[in-house]
Amino acid sequence: MNSYPKKLRLTASLVTCLSLVGCAGGQFETAAPPSDHPGASTSSGLCVATRSEMTVSVGDTFTDGEWVRDFYSGEKARVADGKVTLTPAPESEGLLLLEAVEAPQQSFNWAGATVYFTVTDRFANGRTDNDRNYGRHPDGKDEIGTFHGGDFAGLTEKLDYLKELGVNAVWITPPFEQIHGWVGGGDRGDFQHYGYHGYYALDFTRPDANFGTRDEFRTLVEEAHARGIRVVMDVVMNHPGYSTLQDMQTFNFGGLRDGFEKHLPDQWGDWKPESWEDFHAYHALIDYDHPDWANWWGKDWVRAGIGDYATPPNASIDPLRGSLAFLPDFKTESDKVVDLPVFLRNKDNTRAEQLDDATVRDYLITWLTDWVREFGVDGFRVDTAKHVEPEAWQELKAQAQEALETYRSNNPGQPLPAEDFWMVAEVFPHTVTRSSYFDAGFDAVINFDLQEEARAGAACLSEMEPIYSDYSEKMNGDTPFNVMSYISSHDTQLFSRIADNDPAMQKRAASALLFTPGTSQIFYGDESGRPFGPTGSDGHQGTRSDMNWEDIESGTAAPVLSHWQTLGQFRDRHPAIGAGEHQRLSTEPYVFSRTHGDDRVVIAFGKE
Repeated sequence: MNSYPKKLRLTASLVTCLSLVGCAGGQFETAAPPSDHPGASTSSGLCVATRSEMTVSVGDTFTDGEWVRDFYSGEKARVADGKVTLTPAPESEGLLLLEAVEAPQQSFNWAGATVYFTVTDRFANGRTDNDRNYGRHPDGKDEIGTFHGGDFAGLTEKLDYLKELGVNAVWITPPFEQIHGWVGGGDRGDFQHYGYHGYYALDFTRPDANFGTRDEFRTLVEEAHARGIRVVMDVVMNHPGYSTLQDMQTFNFGGLRDGFEKHLPDQWGDWKPESWEDFHAYHALIDYDHPDWANWWGKDWVRAGIGDYATPPNASIDPLRGSLAFLPDFKTESDKVVDLPVFLRNKDNTRAEQLDDATVRDYLITWLTDWVREFGVDGFRVDTAKHVEPEAWQELKAQAQEALETYRSNNPGQPLPAEDFWMVAEVFPHTVTRSSYFDAGFDAVINFDLQEEARAGAACLSEMEPIYSDYSEKMNGDTPFNVMSYISSHDTQLFSRIADNDPAMQKRAASALLFTPGTSQIFYGDESGRPFGPTGSDGHQGTRSDMNWEDIESGTAAPVLSHWQTLGQFRDRHPAIGAGEHQRLSTEPYVFSRTHGDDRVVIAFGKE
């Protein structure tokens, strides 16, 4: 029972993940290749930062006689002959962060934003009474793919922590109700993989009970807004979640092979493999040609290769109509009017309703934008954007903007959201270039290059100069655009592993990331050295380990964390760091400026 007929291997229900990156996010690709930028290096040797007095050229960024302040130390100096002389703070890693003493308050700019990405289930557990729902259980082993208890309440409790980190936008994984059961995780089926990450949606109209209630989500958004933090919600239009034994039983869709029900416990989701089997083996119990698969999403909604559903091609052959990691593929391109899926019609607590003359795309966009209309979500991070037709994204953006305006009209007392809805696309392996996605409703695209490039910058910040200048020149050209860069993610690697768990490099990585032109994305725990977790035969599950609050509360993470906080607060004060034009002012010491309107900073790094 550890091998399957070809028919089963092609079904949307069979998830092997094949050690792929992003079984949660639906990517087939591995981590981004090394950058070809000049100056990018794989050397892990750290240059020695200076603690000596530095004379820094400020060019014409600050005028003679003007007083500037080093944000890190608080020390001030008057500009004379285009220069200032200051000594870096002992803990600053040789940095001077120069701003005008009388610097005006700056307006928020997405290109200068710091976005904190958190996997809700793994971040903070605010309520332990909602840790068990829908018949889900811990596995009692490594808990690789189970729910860990993180929720909206926990995230709300940590908003002050994010504010202290200089964060002005938080990206949360999809909050929707997930498949109730599990599928086999990893290529060996060696763990139970639930939808703890949010990418296996069952009902797009409700929050998953493990994450919390609608009121708790509303509180999260309102409390974030009260602190000047925008909320970016992860959304998926390419696929729903897999079918599972538990959902088949609960919602009465699909069917078992004749006589095979005797092999299942009373609660099908409690099935366990025999000693010679793995967690993929349950597929042998299922009749994937059974007519009751019509009671699931239905052949007009998805391609799934079961019953009379269309069989999707491999996504590498047809990126728009293909299946990612054997997930059911929504027919978002279809102009056929569809009914609400049978299982949703019969689901007691869904908010999904039959829509008149609606296509699959119409339903999905309505469901997603309802979260904006009701809660005031400020933006979407769009999963697997290249696997959905551009027209769908254009329509989503337009309706999300309308929904945001409706929310603002209905909630005039809310200080946020801003007037313009923001959308950023995940398009692996997009780089710093203005592609067609910017014409499809997106304000930014995730940049996959920086993770590798930042290794050299964490060792010695001056190594980032060719990267910073290249990024700035491209993004501030004749047709400006924006990207969101990261050094760690749930679908690639943790930078702490790239840095061989060296705290000094983890500390310096803050400079490499937070001084990068464009939007910067912090992955939860970048700032605290969060360790890689249990991963089984899926090498990327370990990137989603629990947030290391114990290290923060005990002070173990303090040297790294305090450095990130100082640099994050400086970036928050000065959108020009991300949104402004970059100019190198000196090589030794390495000095550069960023200017955007009346926002001006000079950043200097000295080494022995």
